[in-house]
Formats: sequence, C-alpha cells, structure tokens
Amino acid sequence: MDDEERESVPWPTVPPREAHGVIRLFSSSRYFAAFAVLGTFLAAVTLYVYGTLVVFQLIWSTIAEYRISVAGVKHLQVVFIEMTDVFLLGTVLFIVAFGLYQLFIQPDLPVPSWLKIQNLDQLTERLIEVVGVLLSVTFLAFAVEGVGEATLVEFGASVAVVIAALSLLLVVTHRRPEDHRSAPSD
Repeated sequence: MDDEERESVPWPTVPPREAHGVIRLFSSSRYFAAFAVLGTFLAAVTLYVYGTLVVFQLIWSTIAEYRISVAGVKHLQVVFIEMTDVFLLGTVLFIVAFGLYQLFIQPDLPVPSWLKIQNLDQLTERLIEVVGVLLSVTFLAFAVEGVGEATLVEFGASVAVVIAALSLLLVVTHRRPEDHRSAPSD
C-alpha cells in the first residue's frame, strides 16, 4: 500500500457484536484527543481576543495622548511586532487544534487545503513553518528595539544567521516528497 492509499484509510471500526470491551475502549480512546483540541482551540481564541483588545487599547491611548514623536513611533513598532507574535502563537495553537481534530476525530473535516492534515508529519511540518515565522517576528522585535550593547558587526552577524536559518527553513519545508513521486519513472 503506497502513501496515498494509507493517508485515505478511515478509522477502522469493529461491529459492536464482535468487539470486546477492551477493543471498544481502545478504539474510542481516540476521542480523548478532544480535550487537547478544545484546550488548544480555547487558548488560540483567548490569544486572538486578548491581543485584539490590547491593540485597541494601544491605539486608543496613542490617540488620547496625542504626542507625536520618533520615540513614540519606535514604541508602537515594537509593541505591534510583539502583538503580531501573540497572533502568530494563536495561529500555531489554532493549527494544532484543527490538526489534532482531523487526525483523531474527523479526518474529512471541511477545511482549506493549507489546513488539511492527514498525518502527524504534515502537522509537524505546518508547525515548523509557523514557529519559524513566529521566531523571526520575535527576532524582528529585538532588532527594531535595538540591542543596547551589541556592536554593528555582532548585530549584522546575528541578522545574517537568522536570514540563513529562515532560508534553510524555506528550502527544507517546501521540498515535498510528492514532487519526487509525480516525476515520470524511467
């Protein structure tokens, strides 16, 4: 059985008359993943809502103070980048919730193609991609804030290392095994 057939196999079911108690217990234990799904989904929603409230409060306080300055813009840059981090973490949790739901409860969940998870490797790949973005945004916040004690060479080297790591991440995550399978065989 090739990978494509394996990915489309539904959860096996045993007719109730033939199932022993232990078999029924193990086959239904996959529904315990619902706790993880609910927890990660609620955590994602909480981050989205709380982050939005913080953004609204920041905008309101910026308008209310009505002080226009370079330092004020610098502060807004850093805070908005940090809020992007919050929303990206919410997105990571959202992807985990939907991925676990598809893996353990309902494989044919109607979701966009980029959120379709058929195995644990796909979920891991999606998480690595989003965590890479999350870490790069975190680094961007540090870069915008300015590293107090770093020299220009140290700062440049750290930027170069982060760019190299992100480039490697892009190359690795966008290299698909399907691309190799679809090539005509000799």
